[in-house]
Amino acid sequence: MKTRCLIVDDEPLAINVIKSFVERLDQLELVGTCSNAIDGFNTLAKEQVDLLFVDIQMPQMTGLEFLKTLKNPPKVIITTAYREFAMEGYELDVADYLLKPISFDRFLKAINKVTDQPDLIRPTVSTSEEDPYIFVREDKKMRRIVVKDIQYIESIKDYVKIITDQHVFTTYLQISYLEKKLPEESFMRVHRSFIVGINHIKAYSSTDIEIGDQSIPIGRHYKNQVMSQLDNLNTI
Repeated sequence: MKTRCLIVDDEPLAINVIKSFVERLDQLELVGTCSNAIDGFNTLAKEQVDLLFVDIQMPQMTGLEFLKTLKNPPKVIITTAYREFAMEGYELDVADYLLKPISFDRFLKAINKVTDQPDLIRPTVSTSEEDPYIFVREDKKMRRIVVKDIQYIESIKDYVKIITDQHVFTTYLQISYLEKKLPEESFMRVHRSFIVGINHIKAYSSTDIEIGDQSIPIGRHYKNQVMSQLDNLNTI
C-alpha cells in the first residue's frame, strides 16, 4: 500500500522539488499541494493523508501553529530553511526535519524513517476471555504484548521502550505513532517522551506520576490536560 503524501509550502520551487522526489518513489503517492496552512487543513478534512511535508514560515499561520491545531495528525516531515525551529518541531513528534535546499539522498533517509516503522495490530477483543494485544518488532521478531500489562512507554530518539509487568521491549517506533494505536481510555500521554498506563498509576503530583518504582515527569505542555484527566479519575 502506498503512503499518501500532502505538501504544504508557500514556495513554488520547494513544492516542485519535493513533488519530483515523491514521484521518484513507487511507495509514495502525492495527494496534492497547498500553499498555506488553511488549505492544508481543509485538504486533510477531505483526503486520507499518511505523510505531511510542512514548511514552517508561511503566511496566515506558520507550519508549527498548523501542526498544533491537528488532533490526530499523520506522520510529519518538516521542510524549512530555518534550523533554529528544529527543537520545537521535534517536541511535536515530527518524523524528521529537512533543511532547504533538500538533497534527494537526505529526502530518502527521511522517507525510510517513516516507512520502515512496522505496523502494529490494532488492539481488539475477539472473545470475552482474550485480552487486547499488539505486536511490535524486536530482535527481528514480531513480539506480542498484552495491552493491560503495559505500565508505561518511554521515547528515546527513534526508539521506544515499552515497560510491562514482566519485560522491557525496545523497538524502532515513534511514540506518537504508538499513541494512536493504544486505547485512549487506558493510556495517557503525560510528556513528549512518556505515555503511562492509567491502571498502573500508584500516585501523582503536579510534577510527576509514580508507577512501580519509577517516577515519570509531567511535561509542561501536557500539565493542564493531564491534571484534569487525573482529577477526573477520583471517585471519592
